[in-house]
Amino acid sequence: PLHRAAERVARVHGDGRGSRALRRALLDEIGRHVSFDAYAWLLTDPETEVGCDPVADVPCMPQLPTLIRLKYATETNRWTAMPRPVARLLDATAGNPTQSLVWRELLAAYDIVDVASLVFRDRFGCWAFLDLWRVGPAEPFSERDAEYLNAIVPPVTEALRRVQAETFHIAEAPKVPDGPVVLVLSPDLRVRAQTPETEAYLRALVPPTGDRQPIPAGAYNVGAQLRASEDGVDSHPPRARVHLSQGVWLTLRAARMVESDQTDADIAVTLEPTSTKDRMSLFGLAHGLSKREAEIVAACARGTDTRGLAQELFVSENTIQDHFKSIFAKTTTRTRGELLAIARGR
Repeated sequence: PLHRAAERVARVHGDGRGSRALRRALLDEIGRHVSFDAYAWLLTDPETEVGCDPVADVPCMPQLPTLIRLKYATETNRWTAMPRPVARLLDATAGNPTQSLVWRELLAAYDIVDVASLVFRDRFGCWAFLDLWRVGPAEPFSERDAEYLNAIVPPVTEALRRVQAETFHIAEAPKVPDGPVVLVLSPDLRVRAQTPETEAYLRALVPPTGDRQPIPAGAYNVGAQLRASEDGVDSHPPRARVHLSQGVWLTLRAARMVESDQTDADIAVTLEPTSTKDRMSLFGLAHGLSKREAEIVAACARGTDTRGLAQELFVSENTIQDHFKSIFAKTTTRTRGELLAIARGR
C-alpha cells in the first residue's frame, strides 16, 4: 500500500553526513519500487527556487552546462510551475516529447524515453527538484509509478527541509577564503575565468572525486536562471543560498558583465557568505517557523525584549512567552541567546 511506502521513506535518514547522503539513501529506496537509469536531484533555495547542491548521475556529464541551461529554459514540466508534485514527460506532452526543449535538443540524443519530474514543496518553500530518466529500450513511467512517487513526496519534502535545518546547528565553522570569489561564464555557461579563491569554495560545495577539478554546478544554475528570467521563462531572481559546510551558508548571484541589451555578454557569478538577514530568513523557513514566530525572532535579534515585543505585536507578554516555547521546540534550542547564536551564525 502507498501509505506504507511513505512510511518506509520517512524512516530513511541517510548516514548522518547531510543532504547528499540522505538523497542517495532515498534514491536506493525509490529504486526498489520505480526503476530509473539516470537522475539529477538538486536542492533549491526555498524562496528563489533556484537549484544548487546536486546529486546526479547522468550520461551527458560532459555537456552539463548545456543540460542545465536547457533545463532552466524548458517550460514543459518546469519545477517552478508544475501543478502537481509529479509529472511525466510523455504524459505531459501526449506522447510527443519534442515539445520539451531539453529533450529535443539534448536528451533525445541519449535515447531518453521518458522523464519523471518531482518537486518537493511545502508551505515554507520549494526545497528540491528531482528528475528520473529512463533510457531505451525501457518502458515509459507508468501511472502506477506516478502514484508511488506522489505518495512519497510529502515525507521526502519534510526530510529535505529537516536536513537543511540541521546545518544551522553545527558549532564549528570552517575557514572561509579571503578575497573575492567570482566566476565568469560565457553565455552558454562555460567557465571563462575565476578568481584564485574560487576553487576552494567549489571543492567544498560539490566535492570532486580524486584529482578532478570541481564542477561549478551552483554557478551554472544561477547563470541558467538569469538567462531564463531574461527570456521570460521564469521570474525568480538568479540567486541561491547553499550550505557550504560546517554551518556556513553562501549566496550565489548571477549578473551580466555589462549593462546592455546584448544577449551574448558574459555572466558574472559571485559567491559570498550569506548575510545575517538572509541567513535568519532561511533559518526560519527550514525550521518551520510561522510568520509571527519569524517576526519575533527577527525583533529579538534587534534587541527587543519581551515587553517591547508585546507592545510591537499588540499581544500580551504571556503570548510572547508562548510563542518562544513553540520556537524553542521547533529549533531545539533552550534560550534566546542560543537561538540567536544559531540563527545568525556563531
